[in-house]
Amino acid sequence: MHTRLLCCLVAFLPPLIADAGAQSLYAGKQLTVLVNYDAGGPTDIEARVFARHIGRHIAGTPNVIVQNMGGAAGLIGTKYLGEVAPKDGMILGYLTAASQRYVTNPERFTVDFRSYEFIAAIPSGRIHFMRSDVRPGMKTAADLVKAENLVVGGLGRDAPKDMSMRLTLDMLGVPYRYVTGYNSSAQAMLAMQRNEISYHADSPPIYATKVEPLIKSGDLVTTYYDPGFNGAEFSVPKQMKGLPILPFHELYKTLKGGLPTGALWDAYLSLLTVNGTMYRLIAMPPGTPQAAVAELRQAVLKLNDDKAYIEEAQKTMGEAPEYVSNTNLNAEVRNGLSLKPETKSFMQEYVKRGESR
Repeated sequence: MHTRLLCCLVAFLPPLIADAGAQSLYAGKQLTVLVNYDAGGPTDIEARVFARHIGRHIAGTPNVIVQNMGGAAGLIGTKYLGEVAPKDGMILGYLTAASQRYVTNPERFTVDFRSYEFIAAIPSGRIHFMRSDVRPGMKTAADLVKAENLVVGGLGRDAPKDMSMRLTLDMLGVPYRYVTGYNSSAQAMLAMQRNEISYHADSPPIYATKVEPLIKSGDLVTTYYDPGFNGAEFSVPKQMKGLPILPFHELYKTLKGGLPTGALWDAYLSLLTVNGTMYRLIAMPPGTPQAAVAELRQAVLKLNDDKAYIEEAQKTMGEAPEYVSNTNLNAEVRNGLSLKPETKSFMQEYVKRGESR
């Protein structure tokens, strides 16, 4: 009998030890969610909803706070996470544009972005829109090719949003003036409303909460959205399903009679791959304990089925983000950050070309 009792205790011992280890990692601690853009933008709004719910899915239920570190189109906060932030598992970055910044200008990263620990990828898309009072008057997406004195507003020359707007407009042959350097989408939207700029693109959450009301009032007109692309075929991002908007390639086909070709098109496809499947990345500093990485990967996946989180996300942003994670995520992200040398060279030159617009 004593032998059977001992065997039972031994059988339960590993789970008990593992649970205690998980509890001790975050119990009584504070987890910081670092956002690489200013407060008020789509990344910040999304991260704050995330922060309000993620704690209860982490063993030890830590207190969760949000810290904004905007600047340089998201680069300052992204670099801080890899170069300065503690590697104790108590900070994770909720990052937008980091993947594209690395692909375009890897030399700006003192610590190789591929060495970060990736917790989750958040696939999404981008919806483009313009003021309806752009001459000679914009009523439909097809009117874009007639636009005069279009002023495109962005966050940074190598930001994915800026690259997407410029690449698509250049493929369509639409002349425009390019203004960049807004610290957040919130600032760019204010500039749009003040008529400082007349063309912009933003995420589905911002579209649902801030852009769509202006579409309905007739102040803005949508042009197209960036589709998903896995390197072989296009897809409709979850947030775009049901919207009466064409993806860029379908609008282009309608206007030009076929798909575009050439370096601009190849660059755009690579942009869709890097920033469609990895539109946002949740990451931790290189060298973070693997126990923390594994714990947080499990926690973000639980949010996909968290009814309270989904309800608040839908109320706040119009849609709940989809968190994609698995044990091989590091390898998948690092592979996605690898581009053909000729495409990479073109994109780097294209970014520099934005200085003269």
